[in-house]
Amino acid sequence: MNPEIINKYSAPVPRYTSYPTAPHFTPDVGAASYAKWLSALPEHTDLSLYMHIPFCHALCWYCGCCTKAVQRYEPVAAYVASLQKEIESVASRITKPHAVKHIHWGGGSPNALSPDDILLLNTLLRGNFQVSDTAEFAVEIDPRVLSREQVVAFALAGVTRVSLGVQDFDPAVQAAINREQSYETTQRAVEQFRELGINAINIDLVYGLPHQTRESVQETIRQVLKLQPDRIAIFGYAHLPSRFKNQTRIDDAALPDAIERFAQSSRLARILETAGYVRIGLDHFARADDPLAQGQVNRNFQGYTTDSASSLIGLGASAIGRLPEGYVQNEPSAAGYARRIESDGLATVRGRALSEDDRIRGFAIERLMCDMTFPADEISRRFGSAAESVVEEAEALIEMDPDALIERTSDGFRLTPRGRPFVRSIAACFDIYLDQGAALHSKGA
Repeated sequence: MNPEIINKYSAPVPRYTSYPTAPHFTPDVGAASYAKWLSALPEHTDLSLYMHIPFCHALCWYCGCCTKAVQRYEPVAAYVASLQKEIESVASRITKPHAVKHIHWGGGSPNALSPDDILLLNTLLRGNFQVSDTAEFAVEIDPRVLSREQVVAFALAGVTRVSLGVQDFDPAVQAAINREQSYETTQRAVEQFRELGINAINIDLVYGLPHQTRESVQETIRQVLKLQPDRIAIFGYAHLPSRFKNQTRIDDAALPDAIERFAQSSRLARILETAGYVRIGLDHFARADDPLAQGQVNRNFQGYTTDSASSLIGLGASAIGRLPEGYVQNEPSAAGYARRIESDGLATVRGRALSEDDRIRGFAIERLMCDMTFPADEISRRFGSAAESVVEEAEALIEMDPDALIERTSDGFRLTPRGRPFVRSIAACFDIYLDQGAALHSKGA
C-alpha cells in the first residue's frame, strides 16, 4: 500500500457503533423521553440487554472505557443495589410482551462482581424481562482477576459466550500500558470456562500500542491461535490523552506511526485469514463455523454481532440504549448514576431522537461497516424518495474515487480490497454531523 494513501485516509473518524455517534447526543432527550419511549415499545418487540459494570481491579493506561479502579467491594455492592432499582424501573415501563434475544455484560470488568452478585443480577434480569431460552448471553472478562467461583457463577447464570481481554502478550508492551498478563493466565481462564460448558470464546487484541512492532504482534497472534478462540477482535488503539487522563501515562514517542499501524493490522489479518478465520467488517475475525461468519452481521455499541433485536436496553452508568425513536444514554459517573436512579428510577441524561435522514444514513453506514457495500436499491426500497439525496451522494463518491477504494456494482458500490482498511473514512462521507462540535475520534486506519 502506498504510504501516501495510508496517511491520506488515516484522519480521525468515528468507529460508527451508532449513527449519529454519541458525541452528538444532546440533553434534549432525558428521563422523561426515555420513559415515554419505553412505554411505546411495540408488542412482541425483540430486545437486547446491555449491562455496564464500571469497575476494574487496576486501570490500564490505554483504556478509553467508562470505568475506575477499586480496591474495596463496597462501591461495587452499592452499584449493584442501584442496578437492581434501574432494572425494576425500566422493566415496569415496558408493558407489552417482548422477548430478550441477547444479553451482554461489559465494562470495566464484569468479573469485578462477586459470585453472589453475578447470580443476583442474572436473577433480576430474568425475573423482570422475558428472556428467550435461546438467548445468547455474552460477558467481558479480565483473566487476571478471574476466580474459579466467578466462572462457576457465570456458568450457573447461563452465560454462553465470553470475551477475554488480552491486548498484547509482549512484556514490554504490557509494561507500557500497565497491563501485565501472561499467556498461562489467559489459557487457564479459557480452560476453566470450557470445562463448564462455555465453549464460545472471544479474544480481544489491540494494535497501535506503545512499543508494538509487526514482529511482536505476530508473536502475540501466534500464541492466541493456540487457544483456538471462536472469534478474535483486533482494535486499533485510540490515543486521546486530552479526553482520557490515564492515557497521559503513555509515551507518545513510543507509539507506532500510521504506516506501522497499518502494517500491524494488515499482518494480523493475513495471519488470521491463512489460519482459516473469516474477516468480519473492519476488525473482527470468526471461525468459519461461527454464527458471525454464517449470516447477517450487525453493528452496535458492543461491536460486530449476530444480535438482530430491534431495540437495545442499556443498564448502568454510561450505558447507551436504542429504541425505535432514538438513542438514550445514562449518566456516566457511578455516583451521579446512583443519585438519579434513587431519585427518578431512570438515569438518562442525553440522547438523540432520530430523523428520517438519520435512519437512512445510519442504515447506509452500518451496511458499509458490516458488509463493505452501499446497497442503493435496498436503501431506496426501504426509505423511498427520502433516500434520493444519499443515493446521489454515493453516486458522486463513485465518480470522485481517485484511489480505487470502491467499485460500482449493479446495486450501488462495494469496497475494493484496497479500500477495505479505510471503511471508516468512506462511511464518514455520509456523516453530516462529522464537522459539527469538537468531538475527538481515533485514526481511521
